Amino acid sequence: MRLVILGPPGAGKGTQAELLSEALGIPHISTGDLFRANISQGTPIGLEAKKYLDAGNLVPPEITVNMVRERLSEPDAAKGFILDGFPRSVEQAEALADILADASLQLDGVLSFVVDEDAVVERMLARGRADDTEDVIRNRMKVYAEETAPLLTHYAGSITEIDGMGEVTAVHSQVLSKLGK
Repeated sequence: MRLVILGPPGAGKGTQAELLSEALGIPHISTGDLFRANISQGTPIGLEAKKYLDAGNLVPPEITVNMVRERLSEPDAAKGFILDGFPRSVEQAEALADILADASLQLDGVLSFVVDEDAVVERMLARGRADDTEDVIRNRMKVYAEETAPLLTHYAGSITEIDGMGEVTAVHSQVLSKLGK
């Protein structure tokens, strides 16, 4: 099964992706983890990304796409994967479609975690991270909504909405049920 997970910051995507990864026996591929792994291992693509990050710049989309392309070519992703944090734009969604088409594959679905903004703000403030102020969290959610709205349109026929407001195990059960597992 090949899935993309979408949802605002604090929606529980990472937690649900890990649980789903275990349940389905496929890797959870987080672009944040990919960046950290490539940089810490000193891979050519990691060193390239590090140059941008060290300068305080955004990593160009083609570097992210190349990291994902390499990761999806690894043996553990042959049976499927759960992508978390990618794609973030329609351009990246089209690049993902090209990567999959090159391997004669396609996505099986897109899970969109839907949450109440005020409840997520409370949830994230409760984590107690220094950079999680209410203003910062609300801005991240606004940016997510602006960046992701086109993706929701792009994937309109493939999206399965998940109510992300329940308890972790209840949300996980809902995900498995909606995936027919």
